[in-house]
Amino acid sequence: MKFGSVPNPELIDFTMPEDHKDTKRVLNAVKDDNIPEIYVGCAKWNRADLKGFYPRETKDELGYYSSQFNAIEMNATFYRIFPAEQFTSWYDKTPSNFKFFPKLNQEISHWKRLQDAEAVVENYLYNASNLKEKLGTIFLQMHNNFSTKDFDRVIRFVEKWPSGIPLAVEFRHTDWYNDKEIANDLYRLLEENNVSNVIVDTAGRRDIMHMRLTNATAFVRYVGANHQSDYSRLDDWVERLKSWQDQGIKEIDFFIHQNIEKESPLLSAYFIRRLNETLDCNLKIPNESIQQKLL
Repeated sequence: MKFGSVPNPELIDFTMPEDHKDTKRVLNAVKDDNIPEIYVGCAKWNRADLKGFYPRETKDELGYYSSQFNAIEMNATFYRIFPAEQFTSWYDKTPSNFKFFPKLNQEISHWKRLQDAEAVVENYLYNASNLKEKLGTIFLQMHNNFSTKDFDRVIRFVEKWPSGIPLAVEFRHTDWYNDKEIANDLYRLLEENNVSNVIVDTAGRRDIMHMRLTNATAFVRYVGANHQSDYSRLDDWVERLKSWQDQGIKEIDFFIHQNIEKESPLLSAYFIRRLNETLDCNLKIPNESIQQKLL
């Protein structure tokens, strides 16, 4: 994942921003004593990207991946609308506790730019629904140049989205968060329609670390820089997620990318170990018996 990559990550201030003032309000509104659902995964499962992750004899990559992780962020669905039969095949290959978090297709977000996309959305959802209970939050990622002048398209899209299918939205144009009036209108829209506000943590775009939750699900896309700071940044996320757990969060969807993806499983193992220690959860640590022990 190259978005936000920088040549010298050691020069970046990775201090995590404080929460937006309304995040606590959103979480406290649903607070109870239940433990949140936590899903952690990579963006892809293919061997070419996750070098060194699979045992040499592995033939079914998804089968093995889903035995080690409980989630996958599916970037493949951005580039291609897969047929219903493919989603059924993925469903059949994975264990009962596994979930898929697919990205909406680029025809919806980048080509049609949310306009006249109803038929494409309907077809996409019909096919993806074959994941049944393993279908997690679907996420919409808008192009860098999709600006606030097209806010009306976002309103129509969000208000027409089926209420029974969880949705998260990621904006990359800086005005969505730096224009206070627009940002407040956006947060209100997402809150009223129970849509998650995707948080992206990447080196070169600290401006979109808005830390504003709009429902009780934190959908976080973390991009490591293949630098030692990747681990301390994950430590900061563990502490922030513990704070959100204390405030009432219901679900954490956390996906770990790298500029060079081969290290994503190793980072994920470190992160899951720290989550288990701090949030008192019991997630499987991927390849625990063969991964390098990280302190």
